[in-house]
Amino acid sequence: MQSQHHIQNPGSDQAQAARLLLQANLAYGESNSNGLSHLQRLRARQECRDYLANAFQLEPENAGALGLLGRIELDEGRLDEAHQLFSASLQAQPGQAQQHANLGYWALKSERPALAEQHFLEALDCDRQSAAAFCGVAHAKRLQGQFDVAYLHYRKLLETGAEWDSVYSGLLSCAQHLQVERADGELARDAIALLRREGLPHQELGRFVAAIVHQQYDLDNPNAEIFLDAASEDELLILGLQKTLMSNPAVENLVVMLRRAIIAEVAQTVELRDDLQQLALAIGQYADRTGYAMAAEDDEERLIATINDSIQAQLAMGEPQDGVIGSLIISAMYGALFHQSFAVQLGQWSLTDWPLALQPVMAASYYDRANEEAIKQNFDEKAAELCMEKVDVAQAWPAWSQLAFRAENSLKNVMASELGIATDSLPDTLRILVCGAQSGQRAMELARYLSDVEVIAVDESLANVAKGTRMAGDMGIENIVFWPWSIAQRFIADGHQVHWIEVGRLPSPAMTEVSLAALVNDASSAGAVVHMHTAIGEQTPGDRHIRNLIAEHRLQPTRTALRQLRRMVLANPQDANWKELTQEDDFFSLGGCRDRWFRPQDGAQLKQLMAMVSNEVDWKLVKARDADGHSLATQPVQRQIQAEALGSEVQSLVGQGLSVYFCKRR
Repeated sequence: MQSQHHIQNPGSDQAQAARLLLQANLAYGESNSNGLSHLQRLRARQECRDYLANAFQLEPENAGALGLLGRIELDEGRLDEAHQLFSASLQAQPGQAQQHANLGYWALKSERPALAEQHFLEALDCDRQSAAAFCGVAHAKRLQGQFDVAYLHYRKLLETGAEWDSVYSGLLSCAQHLQVERADGELARDAIALLRREGLPHQELGRFVAAIVHQQYDLDNPNAEIFLDAASEDELLILGLQKTLMSNPAVENLVVMLRRAIIAEVAQTVELRDDLQQLALAIGQYADRTGYAMAAEDDEERLIATINDSIQAQLAMGEPQDGVIGSLIISAMYGALFHQSFAVQLGQWSLTDWPLALQPVMAASYYDRANEEAIKQNFDEKAAELCMEKVDVAQAWPAWSQLAFRAENSLKNVMASELGIATDSLPDTLRILVCGAQSGQRAMELARYLSDVEVIAVDESLANVAKGTRMAGDMGIENIVFWPWSIAQRFIADGHQVHWIEVGRLPSPAMTEVSLAALVNDASSAGAVVHMHTAIGEQTPGDRHIRNLIAEHRLQPTRTALRQLRRMVLANPQDANWKELTQEDDFFSLGGCRDRWFRPQDGAQLKQLMAMVSNEVDWKLVKARDADGHSLATQPVQRQIQAEALGSEVQSLVGQGLSVYFCKRR
């Protein structure tokens, strides 16, 4: 019998392994594609693993395959395995820029930005053209608080064509921390680029844009000349009005002056010329975003009343749409069209019947408000608004337009990788309860970017519930509901449990029927996580002074009262009493002012909740972060919580600005 010999062809095996690695990379790219469903991405991820497994059979130490498998482990939160694979890849093939960069991203996920920077610089030593490594340096600098350096890195990446979501998101994040001390054309161009970029949370750029506008118009100079025609052609100003809330008293005064100049010209010429329409429309959007907080002089109010009467008469006489558009633009700069006596007649047209340039103002001032009013009718809490004037009904706050950019993940992965919690016994879909969700940006980000959750967002403001519901519908986010506290309490009382509780804005003292601690205790079972912050906002000297005035004079939260209180502050914004208050975003919206002054957060609710989770028999502190997002050792924080619960005279955690995560033991 003749023996048979199998001759190995190493060259053939290497070629086949290379083909498998190419297919694995394509599958990995699909697994991270936002255009695919979660299930499709999971399948692509498994295909990638299968290709890599076949490649390893042919070539066990294939450096590229080891690195790609490390990326998968990193994405899925297995940091130790990822580090081993990246190191093994470099051992098999030293000098790979890709693997040094991968180690940098591993260090970022491990919350070690200084080490990450070292790895990224090593990657750049291997390949000076590595955009991924250069971007990694920017991320590392930003996480170390070097925002100006990181900002310049992100700008350079955009200049070289790396227009990635993570680059724009990083640039936006850094922009919020920059001090703008002089007029700077490059910063203005950056701000315009960010505001033009779709999908970014433009509302977070308000301070940055306001600081640039402040310098460009020399608003610290009382003799500075402001030209209406120049402002009407200022792209940054118009984009800022359309998309942000510029939290700056001087900029608010600029907008008030421009609005007054527009209506003064209209009063003289009896028309709104085309050159001013874009600016007037932008001011209309901005005024809506502020809840019509900007005060107007008596002569402006009289003229607007006349214009509104004219619109009503024109619509009653069957005037064609074109004949009222100019008047509607002017009216929308001063008040919501939904609140006007002619609102019913506007309902004969749908939003798309209006000219394209007018649609954003019509949506904000009329159609969105109508939709939210319809949503409110589903809740018993609507009865409290029936006896109020339309303009006095609370407006949703915060005002936001876009969700922040986040990488998609699963809640189970977060619980396992970041908190070290076993998730084997958890169901496929986890339930998140967001207490104090306000108008819902954070709650919707959880629903959008976590693949395995359903979210219940709860707030005491019916306006916030309505806005969150409408925006979730507009964005096609189906795994979230917005409820007032009464429904959430009934839901928990019926025995329903949740797996994650996020505590946002605390209930106000008016919510006497709500015990946050009791709700959290009843809603959570063994393994549930509670995430809360130990700081309570809205505690400036100005806030305390205004609340005292409200109590002393028994003021009601009407639009007139809120405007008068704001006017008192704006009369001397540099006064020691008011300076800190005028640096708060909430102050620049009537909805924010109403919350701060008439529905402040109840610190007793937080203290009761902290006292409950201090019981180490029932709860375990699994993670703590400081105000900058850096992880802290849990033992010192736990000891401080314990000491405070026992009445020790240590400094209270409440007010320190920590973000803490507790896991229920039983």
